[in-house]
Amino acid sequence: MAPKHFTIGYFLITVFSVWALAADRPAAQVNPEALKRWQDMRFGMFIHWGPVSLTGHEIGWSRGRETPVEQYDQLYKRFDPEHFNADDWVKVAKQAGMKYVILTTKHHDGFCLWDTKQTDFNMMNSPLGRDVVKELSDACKRQGIAFGTYYSTCDWHHPDFPRTSPGGQVKRDTYNLDRYTEYLKAQVKELLVNYGPLITLWYDVPQEFDRQRGESVIAFTRALQPSIVINNRTGAPGDFDTPEQRVGGFNRERPWETCMTICRQWAWKPDDTMKSLKQCLQTLIYTAGGDGNLLFNVGPMPDGRIEPRQVERLMEMGQWMQQYGDTIYGTRGGPLKPGRWGASTCKDNKVFLFIMNWPQDGPFLIPTQSLKIQKAIVRGGGVVTFKNTKAGIELDIPIAERNEIASVVELTVAGRAFDIEPVRMNLPSDSVAFEKPAKASNVFQNQKNYEASKAFDDDPETRWATDGGTHAAWLQVDLGQDTTVNAARIDEHDWNRITQFEIKYQSGNEWKTAYKGGKVDSEKTITFDPVRARIFRLDILQATEGPTIWEFQLFHKK
Repeated sequence: MAPKHFTIGYFLITVFSVWALAADRPAAQVNPEALKRWQDMRFGMFIHWGPVSLTGHEIGWSRGRETPVEQYDQLYKRFDPEHFNADDWVKVAKQAGMKYVILTTKHHDGFCLWDTKQTDFNMMNSPLGRDVVKELSDACKRQGIAFGTYYSTCDWHHPDFPRTSPGGQVKRDTYNLDRYTEYLKAQVKELLVNYGPLITLWYDVPQEFDRQRGESVIAFTRALQPSIVINNRTGAPGDFDTPEQRVGGFNRERPWETCMTICRQWAWKPDDTMKSLKQCLQTLIYTAGGDGNLLFNVGPMPDGRIEPRQVERLMEMGQWMQQYGDTIYGTRGGPLKPGRWGASTCKDNKVFLFIMNWPQDGPFLIPTQSLKIQKAIVRGGGVVTFKNTKAGIELDIPIAERNEIASVVELTVAGRAFDIEPVRMNLPSDSVAFEKPAKASNVFQNQKNYEASKAFDDDPETRWATDGGTHAAWLQVDLGQDTTVNAARIDEHDWNRITQFEIKYQSGNEWKTAYKGGKVDSEKTITFDPVRARIFRLDILQATEGPTIWEFQLFHKK
């Protein structure tokens, strides 16, 4: 097992020993020791930054959209972040409990944050005139944090790439993809040789790169550093998946890493909506509980500082990690699969439960007796009791001692915790709409995996989804009989697409409105005057893109 506290000495020794071990492996095959080292870290900082921060718009995507191309491409000439200090960035990451840092060295806009010899479109020709990648790489080494680089596979600025802005939707009349691939490889070589060894190379948006071309990029990368871990965005599968702006589903077979923003936008935006501490920590917990890593993004400001309120939020996360970090680092997800109830991780003979939602009546029930519990304690203080019943294991903590974010219960079990067969926590739902017949106005490509029923199954890994370009839709449930309802919960995760909605109920031959609302903002629990009906509908009146709902729950709260 990797050391609890990752040090640069350990990193360098391990990298070069892994390099030697990997000498007889195929170039494109990941080294299992390197992959495990990356998985054990669990928590990293993503940084999206560049001249685009001067505009407050999104990096890459705003080129040719909010900002005309000719203006966007000249931003670097006035980009002078006078307060940029790489050590400050790394210190924030370290105090937040993060174990690695990934920097967007080149995004889709083609601008490079290092002293590349392949193009003049780089940081050395900005007023700052400094190699940001080198300074951050060196700062990570000094502070014992692993360093990796994001590198956009596509490049809407480069004349040899087939597509250009906005959003890579415009096809160039002339281009040379083979020549661009050589440009890409030359830049990757610079990053690996001059700033490595890297913990990972994080490619993005392959567009014109097919699997064969992607595999050639992976082979080239790994030939330069056999120990490196590579994601799935070269056009080829790579070593791990990258669910974006959502927590991935439980998966112990295929490594994965959720990439998510602390606010809404990847690059800095003034007054952007920031996630609460509860949202941030529960995202980290759910990710680890699903057996994934969390790459949590910040977008530094134009002056080079990470926004103070974001720093404050990360420090709060770090305080939690100081107390509970051992329940996240070096663990595996499960054996109790994540759900609305919470999540679990395991290590050696320990199972760590993160209970976020308790039953309204009675104790918390683990519907299996495969956990042979020898001891149970509440981390952070408190009293926990447990007993075996025919239905499973009943576990309880006095209401006054339960934690709003997550009650962390450490279980000592007989044997190796990872060997316990993972089990879905199919706890009885308080929602009167649970597993009731449902239908919707639109289903993504008419696929069963996204049908209306997925919004009423209490499963955090499933969702109802609509086709792209859908801006209005409805989701309906039949409760089977007239039922009194006075509350609802809408779970949009972090997609934040709904801007206006109504909850309606059928009364005779007409629809009446029980509640009108605006943005859902990831998740919304609402109350309204009691209404009695059999059929209820979530009527999405406006959405920025195709609405997608993980859960639509209805309650009769006393």
